[in-house]
Amino acid sequence: MISIKEPKDCCGCNACAQRCPKHCITLTECHEGFLYPKVNTELCIECGLCEKVCPVINQGTPKEPLEIYAAINPNEKIRKESSSGGIFTLLAEKIIQENGVVFGARFDDNWEVKHDYTETIEGLAAFRGSKYVQSRIEDNYMKAEKFLKEGRKVLFSGTPCQIAGLKKFLRKEYDNLLTVDLICHGVPSPKVWRMYLDETCRNLIERSGKSSVSSVLTDGEKKYYIEAINFRHKILGWKRLSFFLKLNSAFIQSEKNTEGIFEPFAENAFMKAFLSDTILRPSCYQCPCKSGKSTSDITIADYWNIQQVLPEFDDDKGISLVLTNTSKGENIFSSCNVIYKKTGYEESKGKNEGFHEKINIPLKREYFFTEINKLDINLSQLIIQVTRKSFPYRIKLKIKKAIKKLIRYQ
Repeated sequence: MISIKEPKDCCGCNACAQRCPKHCITLTECHEGFLYPKVNTELCIECGLCEKVCPVINQGTPKEPLEIYAAINPNEKIRKESSSGGIFTLLAEKIIQENGVVFGARFDDNWEVKHDYTETIEGLAAFRGSKYVQSRIEDNYMKAEKFLKEGRKVLFSGTPCQIAGLKKFLRKEYDNLLTVDLICHGVPSPKVWRMYLDETCRNLIERSGKSSVSSVLTDGEKKYYIEAINFRHKILGWKRLSFFLKLNSAFIQSEKNTEGIFEPFAENAFMKAFLSDTILRPSCYQCPCKSGKSTSDITIADYWNIQQVLPEFDDDKGISLVLTNTSKGENIFSSCNVIYKKTGYEESKGKNEGFHEKINIPLKREYFFTEINKLDINLSQLIIQVTRKSFPYRIKLKIKKAIKKLIRYQ
């Protein structure tokens, strides 16, 4: 049976629970907010299927892509709503147009992130845009398998470990399955995200002066009537991404009152915690599915160094880096109505260290997760405390900036 001795040994893909023939595995949340499998030993028949489908126990081998592209969706509206170049939507539209089904990550009614599927073009909007929280897979591997066995085309998108989990769960290749993963930096804690939303929305309501916080909170309903969240808003451009949260508190009084925040991506408290690697799942620090080990057909990401590689292609509206890993992925990508240019492997890596590099565990990570479980914790202040660079580091940074300025003006 599956037995997690160390948190790093589980990526939370839920393949084990979905494959168990006795349904004796449930996922429970740890003190950090991540889900881990728990086996009911009284029901377990020791069949070993849970271990056979685990992508951490059964890791793939590193693999380089077949081809690499800089790509853009010609639909400017879709591209604007997407995190980078809008390529996911192009691939998904093609599958749906052929009576297929598309799986992806979306917000639920409480603005947490879960996997779901759609059979319509309109339904793809919920999957667009990056969501920096580990999504709940729930029973979506089982749903995907059902569609595949019915002969329907399926596009399943997710993190490398989620794609690896799906492949292990299915235990066979399907010609009608297209898998799309992303170059992943790591998945943040859903618990920290809930805490961030709670603190942020309370502060916004208090700042509005329209109502007391207690009159807003309800049981069993949306807590705050959040109207929109965008982790990577492009209003200032693709290279100056912003975190956007819009809170509609019109329900408090008859007069309309909308509050929200709009902050530079790297200055938002939650994103600071993510970018510092403080709130990542333990398995992310030595990801078992990077470097092509997920066996996905296509990998997508931001082409961050496009200005060096293809400056004529860079319009600051978002460019996708597309890695086709299989002939299936190559054929589907090339058949889409996409604007693209082929590039090299080494030059395409740029700032996408997440494709290969392992992540070091921050020294203050354990302290952070101990502190968040204390009563009346101010999450934003705690994040500032644990992510603040040391004094020597700040001095080195200032010296580097000064040298760059001198060189620039010589």
